[in-house]
Amino acid sequence: INPGNIGSADRVNEVVNAAKANGCAIRIGVNAGSLEKDLLEKYGEPCPEALVESALDHIKLLQDRDFHEFKVAVKASDVFLAVAAYQQLAEAVDCPLHLGITEAGGFVGGTVKSAIGIGSLLWFGIGDTIRVSLSAEPEEEVRVGFEILKSLGIRNRGVRVVSCPSCARQGFDVIRTVQALEERLQHIRTPMSLSVLGCVVNGPGEARETDIGITGGGNGKHMVYLSGVTDHHVQDAGMIDHIVKLVEAKAAEIEAVEAASKVAAA
Repeated sequence: INPGNIGSADRVNEVVNAAKANGCAIRIGVNAGSLEKDLLEKYGEPCPEALVESALDHIKLLQDRDFHEFKVAVKASDVFLAVAAYQQLAEAVDCPLHLGITEAGGFVGGTVKSAIGIGSLLWFGIGDTIRVSLSAEPEEEVRVGFEILKSLGIRNRGVRVVSCPSCARQGFDVIRTVQALEERLQHIRTPMSLSVLGCVVNGPGEARETDIGITGGGNGKHMVYLSGVTDHHVQDAGMIDHIVKLVEAKAAEIEAVEAASKVAAA
């Protein structure tokens, strides 16, 4: 339900009755771009207080109709406005909150805004579900959302890549290597870490803290670390294929250990 455009209470009744009949939940979706006219007249412009008042009014509409299976969003394209509104709403109600920075923009800009807004709210302990809104393919929204959750330690699935920026010291093309590895390792669901560092300045230190690591060396010869320990060298040719095989083998090993633990516990 968008409070700004659903219209009369009769229309809310229709939605509530349909939701009850079909066992569905409802999301109250307040949006700074479509606030009710009376609230815009009252506050003069979209502001946290206006968004929260709109949300509280529609929460009451549902509760008065004995409907309690709902969650609430108070979205805005402005990060500061959205975060402040969610903080105020979290103080006012005890119901599931759906987080999002709406109309966040293109892939790069929207990702940054979403990470700051959604990430800060989750860091505060606010939020139950999320939606990353990008002018990009829907699967990119899902990937960005999952990366936000991974960065905060809320979800731990798949390969977490630690990698360095480009610089004159790198022994291989880190950027292209990481791009290729992220693409080829999307099928891995087992939580694990992979460090991809172009030189020995920070490479060994990062590799000690990851399941698998590779550090760039001279003459196209690079060091591979397994469980934080130097293990063997690999040449440029076939390096990406080699790392993919190592990750897949490590994932299989972790899964086998977990399966054995479950059998033993049973």
